[in-house]
Amino acid sequence: MIFSSPSLPAPWVDHPRVSPDRKPPAWEHVLHHLTWSLVRVGVFHRHQLSIRGASHLPLEGPAVLVANHASHLDTLLLGASLPARLRARFSPLAAGDTFFRNPLQSWLSSRCLNLRPLWRNRLQPHALQRLRESLVEQQGLFLLFPEGTRSRDGEMGRFKPGIGMLVAGTPIPVVPCHIRGTHQAWPADHRLPSRGKLELRIGRPQCFADAPAGSGAWRDIAHRLEDAVVELGRSTGHQRPGLAA
Repeated sequence: MIFSSPSLPAPWVDHPRVSPDRKPPAWEHVLHHLTWSLVRVGVFHRHQLSIRGASHLPLEGPAVLVANHASHLDTLLLGASLPARLRARFSPLAAGDTFFRNPLQSWLSSRCLNLRPLWRNRLQPHALQRLRESLVEQQGLFLLFPEGTRSRDGEMGRFKPGIGMLVAGTPIPVVPCHIRGTHQAWPADHRLPSRGKLELRIGRPQCFADAPAGSGAWRDIAHRLEDAVVELGRSTGHQRPGLAA
């Protein structure tokens, strides 16, 4: 299974203004930039943040960020870390059952934060094809957590092949990122975050233009990106059990 989730899409999510491949109007780009700029102020004010490898972020063209996932704070951290010219294009792919549960929440998630819903138990190749076309057409910067859910213990899980389906056979660069400290600051069982030291390591972009279509290639892409994120984690002093050298 590519992703897993028990919930089905709500009827309002089929509306073109909320759909994953929607095209935001110009005024929304301004709102996205302002919202993520405010998020940046909040994150830097509340947390001690260390960022390395920011020069690896592609400043032009479509791209995808992938990272380990242990907290809702992960998305805020990555968005806050982007340079100003990327904030309007930043579009996290988010769990529909969490961020699009009702019309008001859906409107705020899509309009203010530029989130795009993924209904993971119904995600099919044609849906990812639409996402890929939207990414290229809009020159977007997508954020995807290939584990498919937040870690409950802070340890990184295996990457699922959905990321491979999204980028295989395309020149779209994929940027691996490793996040440390968000699980301690805002674990899944806490309602609000606490102050903490956060670390973000950004790796070199990878491209899979020569990867063939098919589940084997998709899994290989997922494994290669997982290894890249694990390697970045080693540079922060964090290792997944069983992966120590």
